[in-house]
Amino acid sequence: MSIFSKLFGKKQAEEETPRVGGMEDFMTLIRVYYQAVMASNIGISNINFLPDMAVFKRTLKIPTQNNKLGIAEKSRCKKMLTEIYGLPDSFYKEIDASIKKNVKNINDVKTYLFMFQGFSQDLMMLIGNLMQWKFRLPGTFKKLLRGMTEKTVHDILTKQSWKDESVHKTCMAIRQYQHHLGYTEPWINEYVYNIVLLAKKEPKPKE
Repeated sequence: MSIFSKLFGKKQAEEETPRVGGMEDFMTLIRVYYQAVMASNIGISNINFLPDMAVFKRTLKIPTQNNKLGIAEKSRCKKMLTEIYGLPDSFYKEIDASIKKNVKNINDVKTYLFMFQGFSQDLMMLIGNLMQWKFRLPGTFKKLLRGMTEKTVHDILTKQSWKDESVHKTCMAIRQYQHHLGYTEPWINEYVYNIVLLAKKEPKPKE
């Protein structure tokens, strides 16, 4: 069984080919990184308060550094995200800055994670709606797909007039999330592009 299967509790049938680094793995590692940053920033001592990081720590047997949760876990998670997905250092710096700005104590943790979840869900739902046929582009056209993703993200963040009122409302909600979380357009581009690219690689569900 692969480290990802152990880490994320996946059960694969024998005939299936194990896949490492898919979209579910990416999103889980992102959650682990967020929780590790929060733990190290505000000194969370109860690991059960951070379920994804707890599984990550126990599975990979990561020793606690300087008697403080989050430091070693953050470093290990960042290393995995960089090696598997090639995320730039600026990607992590924006997450760190966003959490430092918004999470001052343990009461802010759930509020922040709930806000990020809403932001991510609205963003990816709208991306899926606006980029429908573009998802069918062959994987070899990565540069073209990135350009189309960046244009769509730019429209979501700046375009004022939409034919569909529901699209307009979702755009406004995303901009409010962006304002509170403090993420720049380049960060959102990187986040969305990786999910779009991974979504294209996901195997289609069996009938």
